[in-house]
Amino acid sequence: MPYAVIFPGQGAAAPGAGRAWVDHPAWAVVTEAEAVLDRPLASLLLDADAQELSTTGASQMAVLLGSLVAWEALRAQVDEPPVAFAGHSLGQITALLAAGAVDRGDGFRLAARRAELSQASADARPGRMAALVGTEVEVAVRVCQGADDVWVANDNAPGQVVIAGTPEGLTAAEERARQLRVRRVMPLDVGHAFHTPLLADAAQGLRPLLDELAFHEPAAPVVANTDALGHTDPGCWP
Repeated sequence: MPYAVIFPGQGAAAPGAGRAWVDHPAWAVVTEAEAVLDRPLASLLLDADAQELSTTGASQMAVLLGSLVAWEALRAQVDEPPVAFAGHSLGQITALLAAGAVDRGDGFRLAARRAELSQASADARPGRMAALVGTEVEVAVRVCQGADDVWVANDNAPGQVVIAGTPEGLTAAEERARQLRVRRVMPLDVGHAFHTPLLADAAQGLRPLLDELAFHEPAAPVVANTDALGHTDPGCWP
């Protein structure tokens, strides 16, 4: 039966998520990443508590490595390759790695640099995110228009749209959402207002590394967050 592989974003980190895998051959992913980046990483999957994993820098690397370990273990047990790869936010980098669209070492460096820049952005100008449950994008746009420094961040699925912005802006937007009879406003446990202009400096900081990296044709199409289409052209990813 055809299948696709989908990787989560940074909110999926959980304490001790790697303990079940530490003696599995797939744990070599973590060892390789430590060698490439020249720093310890195993503790993020074994020892880090919820408070540490709530930080942007730790969470992104923990989720990426845990996802790749699980994929390596699964890949050894299936006969057919997937028909597509996808991932939400950070998970898109995981998908590129799993699909072979970027070499393992380059992918680790890309993820680590992204985590570092995201953490620096969060430290410089705090931000928050919240899911609007039971509404659509058009309503979310109206919610954001009624507040400053808030934007639609994720069109997750029918009935769930995420908004993000400064803490003050999001507080005002949450009140606006209630006025517009949004069924539920659910704060998200993430460290910044991702997928918004508040990350502009981080995006600019990532550009020099993206210009250096070599991307390859993936083993199967990788679905992009920006257009929800599968891509095989290596030149599109930077």
